[in-house]
Amino acid sequence: MDAKPGDRVKIVTKDVTNEGILLPSEEKDTLVLKLDSGYNVGIVKKNVKSITVVKKATERKEEKVVVPHNPKLPTVAILHTGGTIASKVDYSSGAVTAAYTAEDFIKIFPEVSRIANIDVQLIARLMSEDMRFKHYKLMADAVIEKQKKGIKGVIIGHGTDTLAYSAAALAFMLENIQIPVLFIGAQRSSDRPSTDAAVNVQAATQFIVKTDFRGVAVCMHENMNDDTCVILPACKTRKMHTTRRDAFRAVNDTPIARVTPTGEVTFLKKEFYQPEKGKTFAPKLKIEEKVGLLKMYPNLHPEIIDVFTKHGYKGLVLEGTGLGHAPTNIEETLPNYEALKTFIKKGGMVVMTSQCLYGRVHPFVYTNLRRLAEIGIIFGEDMLPETAYVKLAWLLGNYKPEEVKKLMAQNMRGEITLRTEREFDVP
Repeated sequence: MDAKPGDRVKIVTKDVTNEGILLPSEEKDTLVLKLDSGYNVGIVKKNVKSITVVKKATERKEEKVVVPHNPKLPTVAILHTGGTIASKVDYSSGAVTAAYTAEDFIKIFPEVSRIANIDVQLIARLMSEDMRFKHYKLMADAVIEKQKKGIKGVIIGHGTDTLAYSAAALAFMLENIQIPVLFIGAQRSSDRPSTDAAVNVQAATQFIVKTDFRGVAVCMHENMNDDTCVILPACKTRKMHTTRRDAFRAVNDTPIARVTPTGEVTFLKKEFYQPEKGKTFAPKLKIEEKVGLLKMYPNLHPEIIDVFTKHGYKGLVLEGTGLGHAPTNIEETLPNYEALKTFIKKGGMVVMTSQCLYGRVHPFVYTNLRRLAEIGIIFGEDMLPETAYVKLAWLLGNYKPEEVKKLMAQNMRGEITLRTEREFDVP
């Protein structure tokens, strides 16, 4: 095949003809084409009847980028873990540029250098679904080092799918952090006209520079337009859509602030969790590996619960139905109840949350809920299942069992809304 990545080609198959930019492909039997619409399409090679090069890629000389330093501007650290926000494709050559150095970052996001001095560090090259607890510690360690250097704040670039897990984890681990740590991601890559990457980066940087916010939060698009982003509470935020730019929502809570890429900041709440100013920074970075998250569903069998007991798991978060129900009430489902009792008797900690997300679980509304509470299941108020999972793992890594039981039900980082003032809109 004469065509090379970066060439504009026309590919004819037995079913359809596509024209676009040929991209590099990791699959030997598949061609990847960037269509004019901005979307990529995979084409199985054995189905191709012909490939015509419409226009050869234009070779470009590598631009030399000088990273500016303005002594009048504060310094913001950019930590990369991977994900869509970290890279873009040059479709004239097929080359992928990853923003893992300050030079690369300024090349992709030049506007940021007018807001702050940039300190860029690569933490990991990961798809977010491959995150492990050890990567939370890598991020936390890097934040601690940046704070020691006196930077104004930290931005963590992260894949969107599990971004909320990582934000919650660092909120617990970085106890009393005295600088802002903002997680950002991108639903659309930097090479696409509809990208949200640049706006998220600029808004996060502006918020750090323009405010005295302390603690961990998430900065993502407020709506489908590029006008504003919102600062979302780390422990109450969830990705609610697979592709929309405004996929992230505060659940059982509201955004902390609205910020524009040009630096207009409006705080939307008077009261929100942030570490007390001047309080001693006391990071607690241990996290228990053997903690599970299990959805309650019709026809659940006790063997599933028994797996956690057999393998010595120390914690288990249940995504119950409604107010915190589990299939444990009739002859066929009572074995599930016994399996949970066994897990707890052997030292396991169980926390109940709800698949409903909005609203809260409650142990005293129905008799069957009381039965679950009586065997030691902790009802997690209005905590998101993901947040409860991360919190339980963190508590088990740093506290004794009796302390874990007490702290699990307490609001430590804004993860529990103490009182629901109104019904939050469900998107």
